[in-house]
Amino acid sequence: MITESGGSVADLGEWGLIAAIAARMPPGPYSRLGIGDDSAVVAAPSGSVVAAVDLLLEGRHFLRSWSSAHDVGVKAAARSLADIAAMGAVPTALLVALAAPGTLPVRWALDLAAGLAAEAGRAGAGVVGGDTASADSVLISVTALGDLAGRPPVRRAGARPGDVVAVAGPLGQSAAGHALLSVGVESFPELAAAHLRPAPPYDAGPEAAVVGATAMIDVSDGLLADLGHVAEASGVWIDVDSSALAPGATLARAAAAVLSSSSGTKGADSPEALARGWVLTGGEDHCLVATFPPAVALPARWRVIGQVGEASDAAGAPATRVTVDGAACEGPGGWEHFRPGQ
Repeated sequence: MITESGGSVADLGEWGLIAAIAARMPPGPYSRLGIGDDSAVVAAPSGSVVAAVDLLLEGRHFLRSWSSAHDVGVKAAARSLADIAAMGAVPTALLVALAAPGTLPVRWALDLAAGLAAEAGRAGAGVVGGDTASADSVLISVTALGDLAGRPPVRRAGARPGDVVAVAGPLGQSAAGHALLSVGVESFPELAAAHLRPAPPYDAGPEAAVVGATAMIDVSDGLLADLGHVAEASGVWIDVDSSALAPGATLARAAAAVLSSSSGTKGADSPEALARGWVLTGGEDHCLVATFPPAVALPARWRVIGQVGEASDAAGAPATRVTVDGAACEGPGGWEHFRPGQ
């Protein structure tokens, strides 16, 4: 007899796996019809639905040698839910597709489901459906849905000269965690956890929308890269103040530990430079960065890190849309799929 604590997903079978996963997916407050039919039904109180989808690929976005199945579930949910929050919307539901080898332990699949459900619940959403398939490695696709509560979406294209740039959530912690895991340094578990299980501030998105955010994005590819998307879409220049982005003592110590490891890190002359790079270009913290009119009284969790100016005033304009302390930064501002070496 195959049990949930033993055997593989092939032993359990597709329908048995779906039933076991479904049992771990409580409906969220917006679910009207969940798992069990051809489609789910999710309430849209404001009359509009915000939707985002993201992929998590084994070997690219996670390693089973680093991450527990619960970690992977949390991360998979967080990546899509953060995109909903970045539009100023309230997360309502997730749709999850899982492809995996038949040899995958049942326990791993169920722990994955538990991580997905836990993070969806933290965001106030439910898991309402999905699909399963066989594959040579684990692939997870998560579609998140959200509701705007009657507000217009906060897009990337609304930043205006004179606005301030502010961030809610940590910067550089996920990149630090990835670097520490890569070289086998285990003395900073809180930073490793930030990479394995990001915790976006979902309610900060609607909060920013209510007080008048003009543009917003989640920091998934790196602060400079993602601010570049805002600057490009808005036709503006954004200057970041490095004094507002000091890495802090923990990141500095982590950078020193990475550099002193046997593997080391190329391209960093000092712990300070490495930690600064994590903050500016690291990505995958899934915090939120937004622009606001200068007269707005920002909620306590939002801290100002820069200013929006005319595109023609940028250093090296029009090629440079984002600068740090008025100067263009060399190298990529973050992650970009299909760039050689990434």
